[in-house]
Amino acid sequence: MKCEIIAVGTELLLGCILNTNAQYLSEKMAELGIDVHFQTVVGDNLERVKGALKAGLQRADIIITSGGLGPTDDDLTKEAVSEALGLKLLPHEPSLTKLKEFFKKINRPMDECNLKQGYLPEDCIILNNNNGTAPGVMLDKDNKIIVLLPGPPKELIPMFEDSVYEYLRKKSNSLLKSRTLRIVGIGESNIQGILKDVFDSQTNPTIAPYAKSGEVHLRITAKSSSLEEADRLIEGLEKTVRERLEGNIYGTDYETLEGVVNKLLTEGGLTISCAESCTGGLLSQRLTSVPGASKCFMNSIITYSNESKEEFLGVKHSTLEKHGAVSEETALEMAEGIRRVSGTDVGISITGIAGPDGGTEEKPVGLVYIGISCMGATEVHKCLFTGGRDKIRYNTSTKALDIIRRILLKKM
Repeated sequence: MKCEIIAVGTELLLGCILNTNAQYLSEKMAELGIDVHFQTVVGDNLERVKGALKAGLQRADIIITSGGLGPTDDDLTKEAVSEALGLKLLPHEPSLTKLKEFFKKINRPMDECNLKQGYLPEDCIILNNNNGTAPGVMLDKDNKIIVLLPGPPKELIPMFEDSVYEYLRKKSNSLLKSRTLRIVGIGESNIQGILKDVFDSQTNPTIAPYAKSGEVHLRITAKSSSLEEADRLIEGLEKTVRERLEGNIYGTDYETLEGVVNKLLTEGGLTISCAESCTGGLLSQRLTSVPGASKCFMNSIITYSNESKEEFLGVKHSTLEKHGAVSEETALEMAEGIRRVSGTDVGISITGIAGPDGGTEEKPVGLVYIGISCMGATEVHKCLFTGGRDKIRYNTSTKALDIIRRILLKKM
């Protein structure tokens, strides 16, 4: 089965509102094994909405619209659908009663225009709206299904899940299931090369890479008549991918790198402290964003100036004078210093040049040193990142988390 999603609203075309409804509905269609081949956005114009609907009906079995069910003159979705299909809009007494009771409850007079929300296409299935005043509509005729949903996500999502999802599931003879492998330490082009034969020969399941900030996601998707069969298909391909990419895969689906690091530290009964310069606390923020981080995260010091590196971490004045703040030697002493003064098992340091200024030919913008002192040994990693200041800072924090992860996996 094929589906087309039509989002109605001039505000979407103007960029005033992000079209999150289309993303949500597409994800749900994928779960149901229903292919979405087109997404359309159309403004609040009767003829254009009718045109979008007629075009969609030529190429899809299911049409889902969002928006245009409100009380104002520019809410035209029901009218467009009714005219396109030759249906009458008829009063639906339960909906009209609900509208009147709503305004009575909030002690406000009901404008006459609100009554249009209670007029629905003949022979339709009515979708209750428990979070707003506009009922949804579903039409199932001539081997086509048309679903009209309200625009606000807080109304659309519960209406779809309560009244539409199961209805469409019974119509679909297959389902899609996906598993996302989260990868760090290797780029999308490298992955493409390593897995070229896999990408070239894919049928079912399929595999697709997605570049994210500082990492890459590989989504494996299987189409099947049962979850068990989908799992079997995914696991076969996942095994091949894991064998090729080895330790670069840090998690699956909704796992985060900081969450994985927190889990490794907690399971190992280890504590960590951070000394950050150019990242200004970003690494610490990511580590402490994970619920339960207090079990392993002890403290952090942002030592931006040379003086603070000396005072709080015990970095030697001679080291800073000879090698500079952005150096392997300084990063090493920072890592050992934060671990020592904090009394933690792991100390990690970051010092670098995030830009946009401050770089030289010898030490360009993007040069970063990451030090880690762990279980009696200290090592420093030299990195060179590209991009703007925010990108350099974020990719530095990602690299630092990955360094911690890999070291912990080796030592535990």
